[in-house]
Amino acid sequence: MGIRVIKTALAALTAIYIAQLMGLPSSLSAGLLAILGVETTRLKGLRSSFVRIAASVTGLILATAIFSLLGFHIWTLSLYILITFPILARAGLSEGIVTCSVMVFHVFAQGEVSGLIIWNEVVLLVIGLGTATIYNVAYMPREDRRIMQIRNTTEELFSAIFLQIARHLRDNTYVWSGEEVLQAESALEEGLQTAKRMEENRLWRAEGSPVIYFMMRRQQLDCIQRMLDLVAQVYQTLPHGMLAAELFEELSVDLKSKFYTGNVEKHLAALEAEFKLMELPATRDEFEVRSALLQLCLELRHYLVIAKQKKPRISLSPENA
Repeated sequence: MGIRVIKTALAALTAIYIAQLMGLPSSLSAGLLAILGVETTRLKGLRSSFVRIAASVTGLILATAIFSLLGFHIWTLSLYILITFPILARAGLSEGIVTCSVMVFHVFAQGEVSGLIIWNEVVLLVIGLGTATIYNVAYMPREDRRIMQIRNTTEELFSAIFLQIARHLRDNTYVWSGEEVLQAESALEEGLQTAKRMEENRLWRAEGSPVIYFMMRRQQLDCIQRMLDLVAQVYQTLPHGMLAAELFEELSVDLKSKFYTGNVEKHLAALEAEFKLMELPATRDEFEVRSALLQLCLELRHYLVIAKQKKPRISLSPENA
């Protein structure tokens, strides 16, 4: 927010000075238009300027027609609003209504429509929005460091969750608050917003979109939440659970690697094969717990499949699982 305020102040100051140097009437309006044009990202700034210019030109044309035919009265100004605003909204130019209104009210205040007055408003529009666009494109704060911080935080939280799962599988009496899951959800939400803002600050498409990474982690978090539901059904400590705990402990380390090693996937396949060779459950309780453990392994496989599918799209080099 601090950077945006500084850019807004500089854009308004620059636009006013330019308008004054050109000797344009109502030069302060250029500063107001510049304030309206400053945005939080480069692409949003470019889109905003285009929409505001299109809306203003459309509004000036309609205002010229209405004022020329019906005169300059308060009720004609109201008629202009009733006609123009729905048209701009239907055309997807709602964002430019305020900018358009500033210019049209200037024309109304003049009490006449002439080529010179219209030209003055158009030049003010170009100076104000043009200056704002230059400042929008010239500088936007980089998000790379924050993205990496959120990624590291997310991976640390995922690792902690897997360790908690392993601990419960080894000791079913262990109780965990689950606060890491809530923290992971918050981190992913912030990460997605930051990544999207970073994408909108790029004027050209780049490889390795951070949005894809955080979307992958969000899908994996959904898997983790289903895993936790299954872990809650493990109310006995069985050898099967001890073996599954080793997988989650390995995954808690492996997910931080820059490469998808596939080790957990191979060990999971071996564990599933070993399960099939074990004796059948002797009691109903054991059957229920082993059933939950089997479903837990299936959900873990889904988690790993998501990582394998998304990894090539995260960047040119292998990324985390």
